[in-house]
Amino acid sequence: MRHATLTVMALVLICAPLQEARADCTDPPARGVFWRDCDRQQADLRGADLRGATLNRVDLRGADLRQANLSGADLGFARLEGARLDGAIMIDARLVSASLHEVSAAGTLLDGARLDRAVLTGANFAGASLRAASLNQVTADGTDFSSAVLEGASLERARFAGANLEAANLAGARLTRAMLEEARLAGANLAGARLDGADLSFADLSRADLTRAVLTTARLRGTTFDGAQLGNATWSDRRRCRPGSVGRCD
Repeated sequence: MRHATLTVMALVLICAPLQEARADCTDPPARGVFWRDCDRQQADLRGADLRGATLNRVDLRGADLRQANLSGADLGFARLEGARLDGAIMIDARLVSASLHEVSAAGTLLDGARLDRAVLTGANFAGASLRAASLNQVTADGTDFSSAVLEGASLERARFAGANLEAANLAGARLTRAMLEEARLAGANLAGARLDGADLSFADLSRADLTRAVLTTARLRGTTFDGAQLGNATWSDRRRCRPGSVGRCD
């Protein structure tokens, strides 16, 4: 009898994780909820507590997630086209390869988030905070990052063609081999940023702070530097600009 009881208990313990992995898509929004592959199109999730939730491959197209807390949530490969994330808290969230086409995420807190290979075309991240976030190889053509904080972020090989990054804080950001053709960076803070190998053709960097920035082998055809601070920057031909250089690398 004792042996049979132990066997039953062992089976319960073995099956418990399996039951969790098959969580029902009808489960209500809650901290740690498991919604993998679920359909949540047009869902009203305003202010929801979804911290640590598994939303992998979930369909959230057109969903309202304003003011929701998604810190530590996994939204890898999720579909968020047209969703509203304004004011959401997404610290350390994972959005690898997620589709955020035309998402509204003004003022969203994404510090430490991972958005590698995500699609952000036509999205609005104005005033959002992405300190130390990872956006390697993202596609963000035409995206609005005006006044956003991307300090210390990694944006290597990212695409920002025609994007609005005016007055954005990119101090210490890594933009190695990023594509910034025709991007608007007027008044942006790029102090100490790495732009080696980046394509800045016809980009507007007027009044930008590029102090100590690295632009080795960067493409600067038609780039505007009117009033830009270039002191101690490393120019595309590897020259070190003199301290106090403004508008051109003296």
